[in-house]
Amino acid sequence: MALIKFSIISRLKSFTFAINGLKVFFKQEHNARIHLFVAVLVIFMAFVFKISNLEWVALIIVIGLVFALEIVNTAIEGICDFISPQKNHQIKIIKDLAAAAVLVISIIAVFVGLIIFMPHILGLKF
Repeated sequence: MALIKFSIISRLKSFTFAINGLKVFFKQEHNARIHLFVAVLVIFMAFVFKISNLEWVALIIVIGLVFALEIVNTAIEGICDFISPQKNHQIKIIKDLAAAAVLVISIIAVFVGLIIFMPHILGLKF
């Protein structure tokens, strides 16, 4: 196997491919826009409640994981639809498993949000 020479230009091009993937993701996927809306709302709340640095880290990690898994789920669904455009029980299982991964991390993200924000919300004086 031949060694490929390192190239800054090639590395920069790889970023343009990734950015294009993000554009496609947010333009074509309804769930991406829902996740984006929720992420912006959570970030706004984090600023309002002046959460700690550690709480910021937790939020950034779970927000990133939700987006990353949704992107992987979208890619898996696209590959499955390309390979088998007709109904296929095995493809359905694969797509359901990928969707389940997004559901699991989304539930975890909700719990992280509750752990961080409930003390602030319950501490509000009206």
